[in-house]
Amino acid sequence: MARRRKNSVLILASGSPRRLQLLEQIGYAPDHLSPADIDETPQDKERPDAYAARMAREKAAVGQSRVRELMGLDNTFVLAADTVVAVGRRILPKAESFEAADKCLRQLSGRSHRVMTAVVVISGGKARERLVETRVKMKRLSEREIADYLASGEWEGKAGGYAIQGRAGAFVTQLVGSYAAVVGLPLYETEQLLVGSGFKRDPAAGDAAP
Repeated sequence: MARRRKNSVLILASGSPRRLQLLEQIGYAPDHLSPADIDETPQDKERPDAYAARMAREKAAVGQSRVRELMGLDNTFVLAADTVVAVGRRILPKAESFEAADKCLRQLSGRSHRVMTAVVVISGGKARERLVETRVKMKRLSEREIADYLASGEWEGKAGGYAIQGRAGAFVTQLVGSYAAVVGLPLYETEQLLVGSGFKRDPAAGDAAP
């Protein structure tokens, strides 16, 4: 999967297959995957945007710590991201149970919500970050639509209990912002962070067919 680069090494501090696919889509195949296992409990009265940014920073910091221990920091770039779904100031969970997903879908049904994805790149001890907010509106869901979606299992581990790149895409009536950010990684902002950090992409990484 990964290509070795002469000048730059890219570490993706995430176990999300969606983020990996999006990163590879724009020609950045990571050299290593280093999922960060952190406490994702929101702090008391923490705003959704602040929470997303904090999670991304903490994931990136864990990835950087591992890099320092195993391979040093020279020409190494650690990328981390976190996606949060919010209704008003209420942070919806990453659904880990049928009941949690059901509750999320009912809260989102017929309403607009915000999806915030924070991206952090650490290189040479310096962190750069961006926060992308996308507004999404869902149709009013019927009991059958909710039941069928829950039965699909697509909600498992997804922020807000849905995956826009799957069946839930048919529930979305309006989207203002970055579709890729809702999936898990805003592409324009991610590339800008990597380029701004001095990452040298392997030109051959962009040769693969889409």
